[in-house]
Amino acid sequence: MSGLSTERTSVGVVGGGAWGTALAVHCARMGHQVQLWALEPEVVAGINGPDRENSLYLPGHKCPEGLSASSSLQEVTSSSNLLLIVVPTPFMEKTLAPVAAALKPDSILVSCTKGILNDTLETPHEILLRVLPGAVHSQLAYLSGPSFASEVVQGLPTVVTIAAQEESVAARVQTLLSTPRFRCYRTNDVIGVELGGALKNVLAIACGISDGLNLGNNARAALITRGLAEITRLAVAKGANPLTMGGLAGMGDLVLTCTGDLSRNRTVGLRLG
Repeated sequence: MSGLSTERTSVGVVGGGAWGTALAVHCARMGHQVQLWALEPEVVAGINGPDRENSLYLPGHKCPEGLSASSSLQEVTSSSNLLLIVVPTPFMEKTLAPVAAALKPDSILVSCTKGILNDTLETPHEILLRVLPGAVHSQLAYLSGPSFASEVVQGLPTVVTIAAQEESVAARVQTLLSTPRFRCYRTNDVIGVELGGALKNVLAIACGISDGLNLGNNARAALITRGLAEITRLAVAKGANPLTMGGLAGMGDLVLTCTGDLSRNRTVGLRLG
C-alpha cells in the first residue's frame, strides 16, 4: 500500500468478546462510527457507561467516544456499511440467521472468526454461504493473521491478511481498516487463510504440552516446522495455495500462537504438560 485512506464509514461489530472489542476500538480510533453488538447486557452497559470499558472481556482499556454498544443485533447489522463478524464458529449460524434478511445489500461482511465447526467440519466461509442470502455472497471477506486482541487495543504494531474471492472487496476492506500500526495485506485464497487460522490451534496445544514437559526449544521448533508441513498438505488438498501457508495467516499465526504467552491454546497445553 502506497498510502492510507482518509475515508470513514459506519462499522458494525457483531460480538463483544475481547477480539470484537479490540477491533471495534481500532475502528473507532480511526474515525469510523462504530456500533458493537454484545449478547451480555453488562458488556453493553460497561461500554456505554461512564467507565467506557468492556470489563468482562477486555478490562483496563477505555473505549473511544466514537464507539457505542447495543443489545439490538438488527439495529447494528441493518445500519452498517462494513460489518465485522466476531462470534465463535459454533454460534455463527444461530446469531446471524435471524437477521440475514435485514443486511444491507451493499454492505461488506468480514468474518474475523477462526475455527472449524465440530459437527459439519465447515469453516466460517462455508457457514456464511449457507446462512446468508446469495445477494451478499460476493461481499464476503475474511480477516486472519497473528493478532492478539490485547496488543491491538494497545495500538502495538499488527499485520493481518484480508481474504476475499472478489479482489475489489478485499481491497475495500484493506482500505477501510489499515493504519500505520495495523497493516492489512490481501489475497483471494479464502480456503488457505481460514484453514491456517483454524489448524494452528492444534499445534499450539502440542507446543504448550512440550513446553510444560520441559522438552526444550528443539522440540518446539520441530513441532512448529513439521506441523506447518502437515497443515500445508491438508490445506492444499482442500484447494488452498501453498504460498498462503508461508504467510501471515499460516506461518505468522502459527508462530504467534505456539510461542506467545497470551495464547490460550498454548496455555491449555502448558497446563496439560
